[in-house]
Amino acid sequence: MRCRYQLICVFVLSLALAGCSGVKDATGSGTQLVSVTVSPTTAKISNFTTQSFAATVIGSSNTAVTWQVNGVTGGSQASGFISSAGLYVAPGGVPTASDGSGGVNVTNVMIIAISQVNPSAMGTATVALAPQNENAQAGAVKLGTSGGNVKDVNGQFCCSGTLGSLVALNGIQYILSNNHVLAKSDFGIPGDGITQPGLIETNCQAGPSTQTVAHLFEFYNLETGPLPKVDAALATAVNGAVDPAGNILLLGATQSNGVPDAAPPHAGAGLTPTQALVAPHNGLVAKSGRTTGLTCSTIIATNVTASVDYFKNCGDTQPAFTVSFTDLVMVAGGMFSASGDSGALIVTQDSADPVALLFGGSDTDSVGNPVGDVLSVFLGAGNSAPTFVGGVAHVVLGCTLPLSPSAAVATQSSVGTDSLSKASRARDYSAPTLLANPTVLALGFGRSYDRPGDGAVLLFVGKGGVAAGMPHSLNGVPTRIIEGDEWAYRGLLSDKETRQLLQSVPRPQLMYELLPEQMQKARVVQAAHVAELLKQPGVLGVGISASVDAPGEAALLIYVKHGASTDAIPAELDGVRTRLRETGPFMAGKDDNAPAPSCKVRASRQTQASADTTRAATASYFEDFKDLKFF
Repeated sequence: MRCRYQLICVFVLSLALAGCSGVKDATGSGTQLVSVTVSPTTAKISNFTTQSFAATVIGSSNTAVTWQVNGVTGGSQASGFISSAGLYVAPGGVPTASDGSGGVNVTNVMIIAISQVNPSAMGTATVALAPQNENAQAGAVKLGTSGGNVKDVNGQFCCSGTLGSLVALNGIQYILSNNHVLAKSDFGIPGDGITQPGLIETNCQAGPSTQTVAHLFEFYNLETGPLPKVDAALATAVNGAVDPAGNILLLGATQSNGVPDAAPPHAGAGLTPTQALVAPHNGLVAKSGRTTGLTCSTIIATNVTASVDYFKNCGDTQPAFTVSFTDLVMVAGGMFSASGDSGALIVTQDSADPVALLFGGSDTDSVGNPVGDVLSVFLGAGNSAPTFVGGVAHVVLGCTLPLSPSAAVATQSSVGTDSLSKASRARDYSAPTLLANPTVLALGFGRSYDRPGDGAVLLFVGKGGVAAGMPHSLNGVPTRIIEGDEWAYRGLLSDKETRQLLQSVPRPQLMYELLPEQMQKARVVQAAHVAELLKQPGVLGVGISASVDAPGEAALLIYVKHGASTDAIPAELDGVRTRLRETGPFMAGKDDNAPAPSCKVRASRQTQASADTTRAATASYFEDFKDLKFF
């Protein structure tokens, strides 16, 4: 997710304030007009902080109201919570919404007060969340903050991103971020000034409200650098201008007045994505970035292959070159990041170990380069690599504030009658062979989680059955393996019996731990089939994930365009399951250059060419995978 640009004009927010409706009076003979207003009508607050709202009910002696946040009574982890007294507690991350073209933009939060005497009468207020990451800092700046190249200006556009973390190489400290944030996508010059905050916070002007905190030192050349490609750059920290302890905003294990303190990551070389996926980390990660603040999610795929278009100047509409990546990390959820979060360091939630450097995403997932790939391109004297400046391992407390977030679970989708019928036939045909296996206790059919919208043959097995060599598919239909101590029904199950057994089955997770041999097996199959898969219409990327239908098994995670046909993608390849995930295009941005009269518009650096131009610019078998969206 790329940096953000800014049109130099004035932005005006408007907001609906109140609503009213008629209700019968106490005698039932007349109509009593009830209206509700909320004050204040607008508020701008930082993540994790609070704001009190008051509701005024006119036209009824019953002044009680029900409070909602974005239409949810009491609020939610994503948009914040509100008490019955109207005290709003902001979430850790700024909410985002799809921009309609595969990306996401930050969005405001709507506070609603609904009359309890007449639910059709309601008042509203709007909350704009502005993370402290955007603010100018005095003295030595903490990381995870707004910043960028002082020359990243092009006409009326300027671009910035996130100054992600601090690294040390041969005794010298450097700021680590993306090439496209610090080095203008290969067009920066060593020595360029790096400012905090970025120019997007200061009307595209460097001056008293910005400070030069570093100078561009070295960057991986996106166009000519060797595989594995990374989007990364180093800037030499100005002495006294950057916190030498490497503290990152909101990343701490402690809090002050409900707001997580800054803290450094775990010092050292970081973890590989494979290490981050296993216990005790279990794939749970966090990041602190310029635009959305602190967000928390889980790794959903590794070793993803994709291509990205890059631009020469901020605000350009034609890509200058295309980069093919082969070792990307995907983090689940479009809300994990947004434009301006580029350069943020992705760390484990339980230990703050660095895992990846964020640089792109879509409306479905966010994407980064593994830190091992990043650090290995910046070698110093004695062939030494940089290490992260930090402290001891610690939890990222903000991932449990203001309330503990719900565990990530796989979403359900409806399954067509034809797909269920196909699964039923596959089950019945293979039933004699399957039930002859003492591990298989019952057979049903239902939904697949690896292939949303498809049916699956359900194998109810005893404990250890997942690892007992169960088939991945039957006559082209995926199988779903469900372990249990004992099952109330045996043999072929009716629909009613299947539903009853499933009631006792825990909801599936988005990601499961994978053993090394499973990861290696998936890597071999991915290498053998990635080219042919990316040639298929609608296939946007291919990586390695865990099967949801068979926890403990690896799967090839195949990203497909929203609405694209998946009929040509088999349920398994060379003994490895396939898992499908619909997404918008991973792109450098959208065309958003129209001038806005008398308004100051902040938007992502979303200035790519059309889909047709992008496809033509992308090489060989990557042609159907359009640009990742920079943040």
